[in-house]
Amino acid sequence: MSLLARPSIAALGAKTLQRLTLLASRRPSGPGSDAASHARFPEYPRRVRELTVPTSVAPARATVYLPAAEVTAPPVHVNFHGGGYVMSLTELDDPLCRFLAAEAGVAVVNVDYAVAPQHPFPAPPRQAYEVVRWVAEHAAEQGWDGSRLTVGGQSAGGGLAAAVARQAWEEGGPSIALQVLHYPPLDLVTSAADKRAAIAKPMLRPWMAEVFDTAYVPEPKRRADPLVSPAHPSDTADLTGIAPAVVITAEYDLLRAEGERYASRLEAVGALVEHHEVGGVDHGYDGKDDVKAREVYALVAHHLRAVREKGA
Repeated sequence: MSLLARPSIAALGAKTLQRLTLLASRRPSGPGSDAASHARFPEYPRRVRELTVPTSVAPARATVYLPAAEVTAPPVHVNFHGGGYVMSLTELDDPLCRFLAAEAGVAVVNVDYAVAPQHPFPAPPRQAYEVVRWVAEHAAEQGWDGSRLTVGGQSAGGGLAAAVARQAWEEGGPSIALQVLHYPPLDLVTSAADKRAAIAKPMLRPWMAEVFDTAYVPEPKRRADPLVSPAHPSDTADLTGIAPAVVITAEYDLLRAEGERYASRLEAVGALVEHHEVGGVDHGYDGKDDVKAREVYALVAHHLRAVREKGA
């Protein structure tokens, strides 16, 4: 067994990554800083307000991105950031949230959810689900339309969005009109060392995935849980009736195959709206490639507008 597969070592590695991420976010400028994220896509204004959602895990802070002032009772999209389930990279999704609020005319709730190792599985997906349920139940007082509710996320956030859709399906609500899963991890049963990317040195290295997976789900047997690994063959439930999905994979990503498998599984029950593969890019490409990011964010906005128009 690799040292990184030991929970204590993985937890230490995850906490080190958390500290480095925090330091990077506080820099005045440069990659990884909050200022750099806020400076991208300057044509989209940052109209935001802060919100705290009570949950059984811990209060969840969120930033609400508002569409143009003339949009009344907009649909609401709940976004979960990436970061391997261990890093709080909420501001990294600021460009995406501003883009979707402006282009899709939706209120975007960007959630700063509980992360591992301080909050290992099942805390993050449970908290994420409770946040989405709260967003639906308190829609009128918040000024958005909870009947036109969508969820989405990038990387680990995509995994959480899938888990939220699964819990909503199993627990009878809230009704989710669309789940958007952007290069998500959907199979933690399969060792990262056994996953194959289309390039020799993908951005998401096996050692990184091992730290993330072990910190998030320390007990290997629990990684087969459907809220963790819905793309693994051990999950054989009939998903008929689960929220419709847009699945976006990246050609060179170590996680591409599991995204494809889950897309096929959703397609088999009529729940796949679109599987879009972004060619020539790796995991997290949209953090650096503005051209590709705009193309894919526009695709997501298109699907969110379709939800908005359908429910109007």
